[in-house]
Amino acid sequence: MSTQSALPRAGMLALVALASPLAAQAPAPALSPATESRITALEDRVVAWRRDIHQHPELGNREVRTAALVAEHLRGLGIEVETKVAHTGVVGILRGGRPGPTVALRADMDALPVTERVDLPFASKATGIYNGQEVGVMHACGHDTHVAILMGVAEVLAGMRAELPGTVKFLFQPAEEGAPAGEEGGAELMVKEGVLENPVVDAVFGLHISSEDEVGGIYYTPRGAMASADDYRILVKGKQTHGASPWNGVDPVLTAAQIVTALHTIVGRNIDLTENAAVVTVGKITGGVRSNIVPEEVELVGTLRALSPEDRALIHRRVRTVAENVAESMGATVEVSIPYTTAYPVTYNDTALTRQAVAVLEGVAPGRVELVPPITGAEDFSFFAEKVPGFYFFLGGRPSSVAEEDAPDHHTPDFYVDEGGLGLGVRAMTALALDYLRSHGAPGR
Repeated sequence: MSTQSALPRAGMLALVALASPLAAQAPAPALSPATESRITALEDRVVAWRRDIHQHPELGNREVRTAALVAEHLRGLGIEVETKVAHTGVVGILRGGRPGPTVALRADMDALPVTERVDLPFASKATGIYNGQEVGVMHACGHDTHVAILMGVAEVLAGMRAELPGTVKFLFQPAEEGAPAGEEGGAELMVKEGVLENPVVDAVFGLHISSEDEVGGIYYTPRGAMASADDYRILVKGKQTHGASPWNGVDPVLTAAQIVTALHTIVGRNIDLTENAAVVTVGKITGGVRSNIVPEEVELVGTLRALSPEDRALIHRRVRTVAENVAESMGATVEVSIPYTTAYPVTYNDTALTRQAVAVLEGVAPGRVELVPPITGAEDFSFFAEKVPGFYFFLGGRPSSVAEEDAPDHHTPDFYVDEGGLGLGVRAMTALALDYLRSHGAPGR
């Protein structure tokens, strides 16, 4: 989950209305006994891969060792491999024995600038350079489990190559947590470099392990599952003057204060909160140098979140309108930049694909597939799902013995997940890929 993430989950909102038709789908048949046996035989290796990657974490766009491990594994399975995609990404192409669509499966590879505090025999002792400083490096968001799971899925599906009606693309993605300053990266760069082409991808699936959701469960949200995330900058320009005679200038501090107040009316008065949550946050205000000077400029920086493309566009328009009109009323001017440095689309689960996927997952984890509220964190899987139908879900990683309120958060030194859920992750992604290929028999576009 990106540094743009925010946990815990938001309120149920409009999902209640969708629960019945989605949950009412009859469970899909379980994986065949032969496929189940393959996965069971692999589980110990998946855990071993995860521990190795966890012990050797790498920051975004620097996942050299992880990429080499993945590429070697895929090549050993006879899968076509392309490396150095979006800097350190790896793409594997498994062509089935029969014609059919192309499905993509994604796993993110990067770790975070966090020093691990968990007492594990495979705990990270690694360090790296982040923003010019030496930092501890840790898989504090579970991307190590995602890589290990997808390596397992690749091995299972490669063993079924002859019977696959279509093609599977394995997207091992760097820099989900954001590229280093001055660099491009992540899913956005992978899309730009053409990973959804040649062959054209018809659908994409991804998962994220969750330290808060109980192990053994699968958790999903239809439509807007995670929010768009756009940062913004409002530069308020006034006229500098002596603090003893403010009437001789135009006060950007006072103007900025009025803008902040007005911005916080947008969510409550322009967004239908019975449908979706939204966020307008001011995270930083900078201006002035001393107590007796009315400064010339004040800078506001913050984040905007929405759970539908329409709400996202509306919030952008309203922020501009509010800032410009409040400034004009105070005699000031503004420069509004949206986005400023970050722009993630809504992580949108295609409705038809979600219905199909939920039925499949019920066959993999009967009674353990749960509809959950959306969250206002962001995920750059959204760049894939913006281009082709996508489905993104959460895999439980909280030990059953740990209460939800006691589970360590993502992006913290104490982050921990139960490895007992990794086999379910392999089963879920394998089943989703097989079902999609078998139920969409026509070749891809």
